[in-house]
Amino acid sequence: MRTARGDAQHPLSRGFICPKGASFPQLVNDPDRLRRPLVRDRATGEHREVSWDEAFAAVRAGLSRVVGAHGPAVVGLYSGNPNAHTMAGGQHLPAFVRSLRTRGRFSASTVDQMPMHVACGLVFGHPGLIPVPDLDRTGYLLMLGANPAVSNGSLCTAPDFPGRLAAIRERGGKVVVVDPRRTRTATLADEHLPIRPGSDALWLFAIVNVLAAEGLVKLGRLAGQVTGAERVLELAAPFTPEAVEAACGIPAETTRRIARELAAAPRAAVYGRMGTTTVEFGATTSWLTLVLNVLTGNLDSPGGMMFGRGAHGRADRVPPGQPGTGRGWGTGRWHSRVRRLPEVMGELPVATLAEEIDTPGEGRLRALFTVAGNPALSTPDSGRLAAALTQLDFMVSVDPYLNETSRNADVVLPPTDSARVGHYDFSLGALAVRTVATYSPPVLPPDPTGMAEHDILARLTLIAQALTDPSDPSDPSASTASTAGSGGSGEAAADGVPDQAAVDAFHESLVLDALRRAVGERGSPVLGRDVAELHAQVDGASAPERLLDVALRTGHFGDAFGARPGGLRLSTLLANPHGVDLGPLEPRVPALLRTPSGTIELCPEPVVADLDRLRTVLGARPATSELTLIGRRHLRTNNSWMHNVPAMAKGRNRCTLLVHPRDADRSGVRDGEPARVTSAVGSLEVTVQVSDEVMAGVVCLPHGWGHGLAGTRMSVAAAHPGVNTNVLTDASRLDPLSGTAVLNGIPVRVTPAG
Repeated sequence: MRTARGDAQHPLSRGFICPKGASFPQLVNDPDRLRRPLVRDRATGEHREVSWDEAFAAVRAGLSRVVGAHGPAVVGLYSGNPNAHTMAGGQHLPAFVRSLRTRGRFSASTVDQMPMHVACGLVFGHPGLIPVPDLDRTGYLLMLGANPAVSNGSLCTAPDFPGRLAAIRERGGKVVVVDPRRTRTATLADEHLPIRPGSDALWLFAIVNVLAAEGLVKLGRLAGQVTGAERVLELAAPFTPEAVEAACGIPAETTRRIARELAAAPRAAVYGRMGTTTVEFGATTSWLTLVLNVLTGNLDSPGGMMFGRGAHGRADRVPPGQPGTGRGWGTGRWHSRVRRLPEVMGELPVATLAEEIDTPGEGRLRALFTVAGNPALSTPDSGRLAAALTQLDFMVSVDPYLNETSRNADVVLPPTDSARVGHYDFSLGALAVRTVATYSPPVLPPDPTGMAEHDILARLTLIAQALTDPSDPSDPSASTASTAGSGGSGEAAADGVPDQAAVDAFHESLVLDALRRAVGERGSPVLGRDVAELHAQVDGASAPERLLDVALRTGHFGDAFGARPGGLRLSTLLANPHGVDLGPLEPRVPALLRTPSGTIELCPEPVVADLDRLRTVLGARPATSELTLIGRRHLRTNNSWMHNVPAMAKGRNRCTLLVHPRDADRSGVRDGEPARVTSAVGSLEVTVQVSDEVMAGVVCLPHGWGHGLAGTRMSVAAAHPGVNTNVLTDASRLDPLSGTAVLNGIPVRVTPAG
């Protein structure tokens, strides 16, 4: 593969491609990328290349040893955010997770977007109902803690975000960015408001306060569909613009002006991201963005915050919004062993992963699977986690690199190049600002000695199913256990490794499971149909394609297996390689709601109970002796997993500490020289970059760095190692509603190195 170009005929991207996309061939052709499995010699720590059968035999032996001695509860799993970019992540990973029969599940969500899931789950009844800004029709965009000019959208799929921001201004609209740093996005906006890290909830509540005090609340088309709005306005009473000014750093009159502008705009959207979720009040801040969109009549309204609709998505509830038809949503079905932190969306906070491994006692994690993740760099208190990984009895990594995490794995299973498998956006497509369906068939032929990720996960699932006991109905982590694979007719080899017939049968069992769910789901276009009849019509040359065909045909725009002629199916997308444009987003409330009341429950009790914490910081002034650390992202980096691409690594050093000139003078540090940054839990040395793009009192360091450790095989990354900012994060500091680690707003001290 030599080049990657944007598709000018694609209805959503319109040919836009970012530097990360343009460097895709280098990622595919990377000589450091693993092509064959590795097994580690525990005596020497060295990894050696083995056959696939030998690798899976090692997986079975290691997992059997741990589960046989301690049961499946001591097995953990961590999945990273690259899973959102693969078909296997959406189609096959869930079955593998269930097959492990463990509550020790972790993911990158609790160092990222989990607070928004919690807010949406409590307000709308389902954590996946996340609204996105209708960028192409809005006239006023208020963004907090987001830098989409670099990320190209996050929980909002919008290629060429800078172009879309420019279009808002060109049609007479306004873009306001609230961020402690003058980001690239802020330079493209009409107005940039610096705010003290972690104080966004106070400021948003002050805007609610102004709306209430000045009679600016208007529910619009949602009138009659919202409960709890009056109580929210009452709760906002103490949070006046004057009361929050000192803590936020935004003048009271500016807060009032923004509130009035937001209320007066015919079409407006309030959008928050990483800077608002990875903080102490992440869930409350996310909730307040929903509140403001509702109170100004901009939720589920063209030009406001609307709900994406992937072509593969399930139908909305029928009858729409009928009270009592939703179960609602909550957390805490089980708790972590050491700190008793509650489960959220079937997983525990990743900030607890190290202690769940290294704290002695019954039930401590003894085995770990990682799938497309690098928690040794991306999660809090990295030093402790790195040490904890060496204490595991067994570890498996599904990863194309020997990185800072997988270097500890007993078995490394590298998926084949992504250009050799098809691609459809399940996660990102459902969060797109316009409904588009696109399937990209494999670009390159299969590697005869490689293995696709869906086949790897299928084998791991079959191995886990054979070793775990599904007979305990009291285990809430097994309440949704799949029967996938139970009807497989293939035989396992003598060493317990599933043969190809068993894998093929497993794939087909996933197809059958998907059909069974579809025919039994209220609102489904194939409700009550015969599974065997539908199964005979499923199309596709591979398991991912067959599963996609089922999802498309039973989704919002599907052909319902012939019941809706002209509807979508796999063959439709294959015949339209540039994608199918299904139009702009449309209002979906109340049909999509899953709350018990059938309304938008704007004032959920868990949030109300947590407001006491927020009131304690009302009127607080920041300590003048401390600096506050925040993270940052670059256009040429994507967390930790593209740092081995030469095109992304070239140029100046991007892993630097941004320090405001006034703070540099006060701390005695100089531009281009090393400084020591110390937090409550760790210390590191990094090069200083003096810049007024961060507000005074704030320092800024990118995440995802810290390469070059012994045992890794990433030569480009090792040549540009940077430092790991998570050495400074405190795993004990979490947003209690979501379990999300506090990665922004960390008190630190900066001194000259040495």
